[in-house]
Amino acid sequence: MIFLRSEKNVSCCVVILVSLLTYGDILSTAFAVPSRNTEALAPNREHEYLIVSDLEGKRGGTLLTAHRSEPRTFNPLVAMDGSSKEIIGLLTADLIHINRYTQRTEPALARSWEVSRDGRQFTVHLRRGLQFSDGYSFNADDVLFTFQAYLDEHIHSPQRDLLNVGGKPIRVDRADAYTVVFTLAQPYGAAERLFDSIAILPKHILERAYQEGKLAESWNLNTPATQIAGLGPFQLRRYSPEGITLERNPFYWKRDTKGNQLPYLDRIVSLALSTPEAEELRFQGGDLDVISRFDAQDFSTLQRTSTGRNYRLYDAGPGLEYCFLLFNLNDIGSEGGPILQKQKWFRQSAFRRALSSVVDRDSMIRLAYSGRAYPLSVQTSPGNRAWLDTAIPRPERSIELSRNILRRAHFAWAPDGILHDSSGEAVEFSVMYNSGKPQQERIAAIIQEDLKEIGINANPVPIDFTGLVNRVFDTFRYETAIMTLADGDADPNTEMNVLLSTGQTHVWKMHATNAPEAWQSEIDRMMREQMVTIGYARRKQLFDRVQEIMWEEQPVIFLLSPDILAGAAERVGNFQPALLSSYTLWNADQLFIRTEHDASTHR
Repeated sequence: MIFLRSEKNVSCCVVILVSLLTYGDILSTAFAVPSRNTEALAPNREHEYLIVSDLEGKRGGTLLTAHRSEPRTFNPLVAMDGSSKEIIGLLTADLIHINRYTQRTEPALARSWEVSRDGRQFTVHLRRGLQFSDGYSFNADDVLFTFQAYLDEHIHSPQRDLLNVGGKPIRVDRADAYTVVFTLAQPYGAAERLFDSIAILPKHILERAYQEGKLAESWNLNTPATQIAGLGPFQLRRYSPEGITLERNPFYWKRDTKGNQLPYLDRIVSLALSTPEAEELRFQGGDLDVISRFDAQDFSTLQRTSTGRNYRLYDAGPGLEYCFLLFNLNDIGSEGGPILQKQKWFRQSAFRRALSSVVDRDSMIRLAYSGRAYPLSVQTSPGNRAWLDTAIPRPERSIELSRNILRRAHFAWAPDGILHDSSGEAVEFSVMYNSGKPQQERIAAIIQEDLKEIGINANPVPIDFTGLVNRVFDTFRYETAIMTLADGDADPNTEMNVLLSTGQTHVWKMHATNAPEAWQSEIDRMMREQMVTIGYARRKQLFDRVQEIMWEEQPVIFLLSPDILAGAAERVGNFQPALLSSYTLWNADQLFIRTEHDASTHR
């Protein structure tokens, strides 16, 4: 699943380098179809808790964190922005979960499952005795309702693309109150990873809204907290523009080996802080316990002065996030006006390749990220070692190559150095960017200077994140834009909703009335084939071809992938930053607050 990064920044006395799994690890966990997966249950069969091994912590306390952009919804069916997804991840749970640190699948609401020999049928056994945060019992009816909602084409859930396998939606049947059978038209290449991030919904609360056709609008920011219930470790207590308060879910279904119910924390308070400077100052002053979106320049400064402080800093290396320059390639019709005129350039792959050759990614990394990022040729970041096509060359800047490409595409330069197309029109367009994200402001300025060198006037236009998302996804009133997306998993299937021409996050062409280009049709075929192919080697071959097409056609210009930069107060126990989002709160149910004595001993 892909989601939008809405934060202003991404996210050594201590520098932890988190390595991805080896090919062997991945093959044995992500791509091989298991015949059986079980885990130890509590002796009481009426409450089949998940027991977390090798875990210790203390109950109580409040964890203080922050968010820099307002969530757009608490509804997991329609959420796409990072702020919404992070909060929803703490309120809800899925059947089978991808551990964000190990990247392996593990049981969640499903205590066990079996897969048929042909890889097309999953029989999932649910935990008994579980309750939603409002006390209502959980069973197979909630699972059926959830998948019905995600698959409903009228709701337009981003996850719907992943739940259509072999061109057909997954069939979901209730065997009994605690057994659900999922039948696929074809085998699924990523096996049980399919079930991750499909948040199970409470039928008793949302069924009426679904019947009335209002489910997509449910659980908005104005919904009373008492009307939102989930199976996650926390429940919503209070939301306001100033901040969000989450409290422990009293019915949560995980325990440590001593029988202590998780989460350890009493509550999480996330403050709304509009600037990275405000968040970093609060963190340094001890008013925030966790930070995951450090400005890279500030991170480097703090790293030099962190000795003896009450916090630790972590550089986990490049994650699965990618920043890119987006062209408006939507079919907008004659009413498009000036945008339509500029699309005659944008639709030429030669024009896009010329611009890709001239942008200085190394300067972006140096000036916007203090060297804590990696240049990208395609959307797959260097952090995703198992799936990156290493045959694709590292992007290198070449003004000469850019000019040669433009000449062959019948562009020319006037005596004053301004680039003109074959009809004599000067090439000029705007570059929108998130006004709340300093890195994007620096990147936009670098793009402006780089394109001047080939006679193009690219005008940076700051806009708030909500407005930017609205223009890209709804109104299509933009020329080019800087955006950031992040994969929810290392597996290629998380890119289905971006790469497919019909994907809900196919950002460069959200609205299409014409048939897709030949290269796009090939990507569609390759992505659908890899989705139903069992075996890493063949899937890798197919996804390599997809990356090669993206490199050849450059529908967007991929720029860089930032490092995951995080920090935590010494008093926070069990803290382990991950490469998959949520980078710092992925194990919020296991975090705990040390006493002053504990913290001093830990140091």
